[in-house]
Amino acid sequence: MDGGPDITGARRIFLIATEESGDRLGAGLMRELRARLGESVSFDGVGGREMAAAGLASRFPIEELSIIGLAAVARQLRGILRRIRETADAVIAANPDALIIIDSPDFTHRVAKRVRARAPRIPIVDYVSPQVWAWRPGRARTMRGYIDQVLAILPFEPEALRKLDGPPCTFVGHPLTQQIGSLRPSPAEQERRDGSPPVLLVLPGSRRSEIGHHMAVFGETLARLQAQGVPFEAVLPTMPHLESAIARGLENWPVRPRVVVGEEAKRAAFRVAHAAFAKSGTVTLELALAQVPMITAYKAGAVEAWIVRRRITSSSVILANLVIGENVIPEFIQEDCTAARLMPALRDVLTDTPMRRRQQEAFARIDDIMSTGALPPSARAAEAVIALLRG
Repeated sequence: MDGGPDITGARRIFLIATEESGDRLGAGLMRELRARLGESVSFDGVGGREMAAAGLASRFPIEELSIIGLAAVARQLRGILRRIRETADAVIAANPDALIIIDSPDFTHRVAKRVRARAPRIPIVDYVSPQVWAWRPGRARTMRGYIDQVLAILPFEPEALRKLDGPPCTFVGHPLTQQIGSLRPSPAEQERRDGSPPVLLVLPGSRRSEIGHHMAVFGETLARLQAQGVPFEAVLPTMPHLESAIARGLENWPVRPRVVVGEEAKRAAFRVAHAAFAKSGTVTLELALAQVPMITAYKAGAVEAWIVRRRITSSSVILANLVIGENVIPEFIQEDCTAARLMPALRDVLTDTPMRRRQQEAFARIDDIMSTGALPPSARAAEAVIALLRG
C-alpha cells in the first residue's frame, strides 16, 4: 500500500464477523490489538456478543445472517444483499486504517470486493482463509485483487495459497490449541477413558439442519452396534439452543445416549471418551487434539451435495486428516453414510485395531504440527495486523 497509514496516532479498525466462531476470533484479536496499540485504537463493524464485550457496537445483529441451506438463502437473498451493500458503505464512510474480514466468505468477501473497488487505499485482511484448498481453487488468485493479507488458522494453508497464486498468507494458529488443557484427561479421567464400557461420543452436528440430516442414521448405527454385542456407553454433548432438536431426533432411537448440555459438559465428555462418532467438520480437529479416535459421517440435501461434489478438490473433507497430512480417519459421505457401512467402522474404532492405533499415532504428532510457538493465535494475528499497518 502506498504510504501506509500512520500508526502513531489514533487507529480505526473495522471488523466484520457474522458467525459465532468468527465472533470469538474477532474478540480475541480486538483485545490483543488494544493491548498493543493502547486506548487510542477504536473498533467499528459487525460482530456478536463476544466482540460487543470487547468494545464493538455492531452495525446489525449477526443473527440475521444465521442461514443454513440453499433454500433458506434463496428466501432471504434480498435482505442479505442489502446488508452487504450497507456494510460496504459503512466501511467506506468510516475510512478505517484497516478492514478485517473474519471467515464467512460468502458475505465478507462480497463486502471486501466492493470496498476495494471504491476505496482501494484501505488495507484488507482476511482472518481465516476460505477453503480454496478443498474446493473452488480459482478463488485464491481472485483474492489477490482485494485481499492484502490472509491470516491462516491451519498450518498447511500458507503453502496451499502460494501454490494457487493467492495473496500473502501467514499461519497464526488455531484457537483450539489454546484449549488443549481442557480437552485432555487427568489421570482419573484417563482411567475412565481406558475403562469399560468404553465411552462413545455421539456428535451429529452443531446446527439444526445437520442434526436433521444425521440423527436417523446415527441412531440406526448405534442400534446395530448394540445388536452385535459391542459394549459402549453413548454420550451425546450438545448446546442449550439445540436441546429440543436433539430430543426430537432421539424419540425413535432404540439406544438412548446420555445427553450432556453446555461447553463445560462437552469438554468433560471429551476427556473421558474412548472413541467418537462424529459429523465431519471442525469437531474432528477438536477430537484429534483431545486424542480421541473417531469415524466421521456427513449427509446433506441432494442439491447441496451435488454442488459440493462437483467442486471438491481435496483428498479428504476431514479437517483433522488435512492437518495431519494423512487420511487416518475414515469418512462416510452421502450415499456411503449408511448404518450398514458405519457400524463395522465404529466397532473397529472402539476396539484395539490397526485403524484405531494408526489414529492414535497420528494424533500424537498434532501438537507439533499445530504449534505457534510462545505466542497464542490471537496475539500472532494482532502482530500480523500491526505489521500491515506499518506497511
